Amino acid sequence: MENFLIKECDLMDIEKIKDIGEKTFYETFSDENSKEDMENYLRENFSYEQVESEVKNSGSRFYIVENNEEVVAYMKVNFDKAQTEEGHENSLEVQRIYVLQQCKGKQIGKRLIQKAIELGRENNINYVWLGVWEHNINAIRFYEKLGFEKFDTHIFVLGDDEQTDNLMKLIL
Repeated sequence: MENFLIKECDLMDIEKIKDIGEKTFYETFSDENSKEDMENYLRENFSYEQVESEVKNSGSRFYIVENNEEVVAYMKVNFDKAQTEEGHENSLEVQRIYVLQQCKGKQIGKRLIQKAIELGRENNINYVWLGVWEHNINAIRFYEKLGFEKFDTHIFVLGDDEQTDNLMKLIL
């Protein structure tokens, strides 16, 4: 039986964040990127030290989703100066939201986005925004169904590969 629980993370959850981050990023993008680029990205972005510094950042929050104590998804949101880009005053960035392949289609991503919207409203934020790879058509459609609209693009570098992300936002 599935019993999905969204939990805000703290320093005791670093290993869980690290593990789910590595698994879901690899599942999502390994078919489209070189092994070397993937390994370098995972090493740089999901080392214990890197995740610890992100969890300690007061402008960021992590949430994991557990199903019977197994972590199946996570989300990282950023306020103010913790955001990955400047120029988004009074907004909330969803920097990362990933669900294990085996759990897709079970409304987990929708519940996480609803959590981000709730955080935005609680903090009187004007809009929630995120970046999504232009070739990740399923994710783009998912966000569009939730009311997000494309407003710009930016470059995301994975190893030596420059990739274009669509920037999407939802006005609150």
